[in-house]
Amino acid sequence: MKLLEQAISRARATVSILLFVLIAGVVARYLISVDLNPDVTVPVVMVTVTHQGISPEDANRLLVKPLEIELKSLDGVEELTTRAQEGSAFAVVEFEIDIDISAALADVREAVNRAKAEFPNDTDEPIVNELSASPEPTLVIAFSGEQLTERELFHIVRDLRLEIESLPEILQANLSGDREEVVEVLLNPSALEHYNITADELLKTVAANNLLVPSGEYDTASGRFGVKVPGLIEGREDLMGLPLKSNAEGVVTLADVADIRRTFKDPTTFSHIDGRQAMAIEVFKRNQANAIKSVASVKALVEGSADTLPRGVQIDYIFDASDFALQMVNELQGNILTAVALVMVVVVAALGLRSGLLVSLGIPFSLFGATIVVYLLGYSFNFMVIFGLLLALGMLIDGAIVVVEYADQKTLSGMSLRDAYVTAVRRMFMPVVASTATTLAVFLPLMLWPGVVGEFMSYLPVTVFAVLSWSLLYALLFVPVLGVLFGRKKDQSALATDIPVRGKAYLGKLGTAYGKFIGWALAQPVLTIVSVLLLLVTIFVLYGTFGRGVDFFVETEDRYGIVSVQAQGNLTIADMARLSREVELRVMAVPHVKTVYAASRGSSIGGNLERAKDQISNILVELGRASDRDRTSREVYADVRRAVAGMAGIDVTVNPVQGGPPVGKDIQLQLSSSNRGVMREEARRIRYYLESQMTGLRDIEDTLPLPGIEWELVVDRAEAAMLGVDTLQVGNMVQLVTNGIKIGEFRPDDAEEEVEIRVRYPAADRGLFALDELRVTTPSGAVPVSTFVERKPRPRLDSIQRIDRSDVLFVKANAEDGVLPDDKVKEIAAWLKTADINPAVKIAFRGANEEQEDSIAFLGVAFLMALFLMLILMVMQFNSFYQAFLILSAVVMSTAGVLLGLLVMQQPLSVLMSGIGIVALAGIVVNNNIVLIDTYNHLRREESHLSALDAAVSSAITRLRPVLLTTVTTAVGLLPLACSVSLDFIHRQIEVNGELASWWQQLAAAIVNGLLFSTILTLVFTPAMLVLPEFLRARVMPRLSGVATQQSD
Repeated sequence: MKLLEQAISRARATVSILLFVLIAGVVARYLISVDLNPDVTVPVVMVTVTHQGISPEDANRLLVKPLEIELKSLDGVEELTTRAQEGSAFAVVEFEIDIDISAALADVREAVNRAKAEFPNDTDEPIVNELSASPEPTLVIAFSGEQLTERELFHIVRDLRLEIESLPEILQANLSGDREEVVEVLLNPSALEHYNITADELLKTVAANNLLVPSGEYDTASGRFGVKVPGLIEGREDLMGLPLKSNAEGVVTLADVADIRRTFKDPTTFSHIDGRQAMAIEVFKRNQANAIKSVASVKALVEGSADTLPRGVQIDYIFDASDFALQMVNELQGNILTAVALVMVVVVAALGLRSGLLVSLGIPFSLFGATIVVYLLGYSFNFMVIFGLLLALGMLIDGAIVVVEYADQKTLSGMSLRDAYVTAVRRMFMPVVASTATTLAVFLPLMLWPGVVGEFMSYLPVTVFAVLSWSLLYALLFVPVLGVLFGRKKDQSALATDIPVRGKAYLGKLGTAYGKFIGWALAQPVLTIVSVLLLLVTIFVLYGTFGRGVDFFVETEDRYGIVSVQAQGNLTIADMARLSREVELRVMAVPHVKTVYAASRGSSIGGNLERAKDQISNILVELGRASDRDRTSREVYADVRRAVAGMAGIDVTVNPVQGGPPVGKDIQLQLSSSNRGVMREEARRIRYYLESQMTGLRDIEDTLPLPGIEWELVVDRAEAAMLGVDTLQVGNMVQLVTNGIKIGEFRPDDAEEEVEIRVRYPAADRGLFALDELRVTTPSGAVPVSTFVERKPRPRLDSIQRIDRSDVLFVKANAEDGVLPDDKVKEIAAWLKTADINPAVKIAFRGANEEQEDSIAFLGVAFLMALFLMLILMVMQFNSFYQAFLILSAVVMSTAGVLLGLLVMQQPLSVLMSGIGIVALAGIVVNNNIVLIDTYNHLRREESHLSALDAAVSSAITRLRPVLLTTVTTAVGLLPLACSVSLDFIHRQIEVNGELASWWQQLAAAIVNGLLFSTILTLVFTPAMLVLPEFLRARVMPRLSGVATQQSD
């Protein structure tokens, strides 16, 4: 207490420290960066290896397996996913969450360098990139203009993309709807025949004249000089003048037999904005970058370039993460300030103006003090931090209320202000510290939550820790100083009637009614205790019977959604664009749809490896703000599903962009086996069961190879060898009638990147059957390729996916609205036990179910750890196991209150939100018991003549006001969100069932319901349990002794 005496004696210095904390907190809030989501760095690295024309089987054997051997040996690798497909291979390396992404990138690059020694010689250089944690872009910028040519629009978009990608906050900026430039050499078959030049001869001649020739140096008396023989094709003029053949009439050049033009490659992607053709830049921020600042930097760059753009260019911003982030953060901040006002009104109304303001000053002090801590830790001011402030808002004044309320009692008894507050701190020091410590003990295990979900949620307990630590300092140090400085001495004569007798505090009619009830209840403690226990058991039984089950996260109000369009068959890009536009037009006609952006399957929207194999486009749908709609987002997306249902030849799935931790589709079954045939058969069985035997599922898909054929050109090597032809020559001939042969590159003056030079036949002379007309040069003359090449169809294998070096397939589905995925998972798991699955196939549930099981396991351990820590703290304070367990009984009551609330509201229990609420409640609800039991023990020590019954009644009545006040202040700040109402008086907004409330309703409701229910029972059950031991000794033990005496006689 010497520190407190010194603080009161040097009150000006103490007040100066308080003002410094408030000012520093304001500055920290101004300086701290604002973001929507916590800064969770997921160390995921992607490796891309391309090899022109390689088959999936060869890519798996020659590219994937060497990569797997090296990558899987790296330290800290959690999961390795690979995919081999036509022309390329991918590897996604997911590291443990605590691995530094820079170190992970360096390790992966080293591993890839070792692996590429095993690659075929003509494999392109592997590309290693950090992968964004979110499959959705931070911002999409769409460019369109009917007055511009494709080339003009392409140059605008390409140049801006390079500038955007150079920003330090940006991870990557992908183009969609563009086509790469190419110098195309279109051979004229008639001219070739006229000049008696075969395509094979032409290619050999071009190759021989497109070489880098090392010519060396020579020495003279004047010095050493380099000798250069220009041999590379560097432009269109070099191509046109390239000699192919000479005769008596002159030299035949490439220009004589080909049309050379600078154009674009055949389209492979498309993008539309509200039905208009467009080119788009999909911008992804770095994992550690701030979304709001990143988008602001990109927009500033684009708008700064707007003056230099041609007239007629229309720029649209879609999927603007910064707009949504600012809205959510500002709305949540407004809710905090509204909650502060509500809490202050309650406190002032209960304690009076001076005492109420003294307690209420602890709110800005603790919140700004926590903001300083958050700023020093390098956190952003995100919605998890803000909700942590809101959650701690009601709890942070508990200690101040107890100290001020006790000091008020002492001043009413005639003590001076100084003595009253010093006595109050001395008397309430241990209860206040113990109650704060128990709350912190509950949140401590949440800081140890492993994985991405734990990293995501860790900001909440850290913020609560900071707030409650500052509030403890305020209650025990600054409250007495301010109370002595600004408090007013009570008029004893005027308030003599208010002096409590044995602690019977005046609380109006409620206090009188409670006093009568508690006296009656404690007179028969066994009946009271049994009644409470029966009520608790009844609630648990009712919830187990009629509860809505378990869900991983909560249903959020989602502004963005993705419409996936799938179709099978050998569709051209034009066919895909036409089908996609038909879907777009239907989606645009749905009310409340604001913007529709469609991108082909080459786009980054929706992620790369998660994309269905038969997907032709993803359509990003943006809805208006929830406050501007008369329907929820779930209802709007249901309208979209109805609008696109039954379209012939295509399958359309509609899903909102998920809030919370990313988990993919609701139900995901992973099959793994070394026997691909058996694994495919089991995957078909599972999909058939989901489609035909189960209800409540939609969007069912699998990763089985798509049905189809591909043409295989089988070279008769013996026949070809007799003619002097090798496989390379045949391959070159085939490329002439497909994508063309790359003969070189050059960099035009108006381009930042090199442009390929490709030779091929005109469109009319290309195609599979054009092979029959091709001729290859042999020593015996030109011979048709069909002489030694046979064309055979075979089943197509589009890709091979592996996880941790095992072949895998997935069967996925979403649950219908109103259907719990957990229920369907249990139904599928029960069927799998009886389905006689081939033992060579291993089946595991992934996605939400996997995260749910991990989260349940951790929360269970965290709950037990919190209870153990609280038990230790309680035994240390009260030196009684009985009283320690009695304090912890409030946890059972609060849990029953949470389940009762879910039962009444007919909501499923969210593993994340309700689970965190239950764990957090464990540290909140025990505070009331601590204060009650501490007061009871104090009365028994100070007034030893009191019976347990009298002491319990007196303690209950004395602590009624602070118990109710701390409960109400904790609940009132969260009550609006618990009722799905966002109250933001600062921005004058009241929104029901909006985006913010949908996120936090279950967590807020769990705390409010559990706290109110447990408080009511605590005010009855705890005093009854305190009376029980003496009651048993006085009433039951003599009877037992009498019975024993009679039996002995």
